[in-house]
Amino acid sequence: MARPRTPLLSRERIVAAALALVDAEGLAALSTRRLATELSVSGPSLYNHFATKDELLDAVVDSVMGEVDLSMFEPPAPWRTALRDWARSYRAALAAHPAIVPVLAQGPGRRPNALRLADAVFGCLVAAGWPRGQATRIGALMRYFVTGSALGSFAAGFPEDAALYAEEYPHLGEAHKLAEHRRRIDEGAFETGLEALLDGLELRYARTVNSTRGTEK
Repeated sequence: MARPRTPLLSRERIVAAALALVDAEGLAALSTRRLATELSVSGPSLYNHFATKDELLDAVVDSVMGEVDLSMFEPPAPWRTALRDWARSYRAALAAHPAIVPVLAQGPGRRPNALRLADAVFGCLVAAGWPRGQATRIGALMRYFVTGSALGSFAAGFPEDAALYAEEYPHLGEAHKLAEHRRRIDEGAFETGLEALLDGLELRYARTVNSTRGTEK
């Protein structure tokens, strides 16, 4: 029998199948047995590419990080504009793969795309004059904000039952309508929070970086 011209398996094909499975059914559905079935191969053949399930999961998460646009950090990028555009791209990637979000809370680890992301954010802030310690904290703050916004829908958490709110929760008389407007509400909340966060950083920047530069003249 002639050998196939292309390998039946590759890291890229395995990662793509694993991500599709997680997107469709959640992290709990990901197992080597299930993945092998999806790929129509034997379970042990997966270990030729990934030694452990954790290694595979790292690759899946990093593939999502590879969807985040980092081009806005190319110099001479204004730090505020770069952070805003990056946060939007980051949230869009997480919104497309919400089941992956809890794993991201563990930090970048050895994931190449995640480390490139952290390097780009930190490098932009330091180049703009932020002290290294503050740049680190700002990078962490932005990640907390974006991942937190992607963990779930605030609007969708309100039952569509007007009677539930009628007597005991008088200020929530319109809450039963929130779920049908979840996208507009959630995106609006993200944009409001993002601008408020950046406004606060702008004030801090004026007090620390700009004032320091003024004394050096």
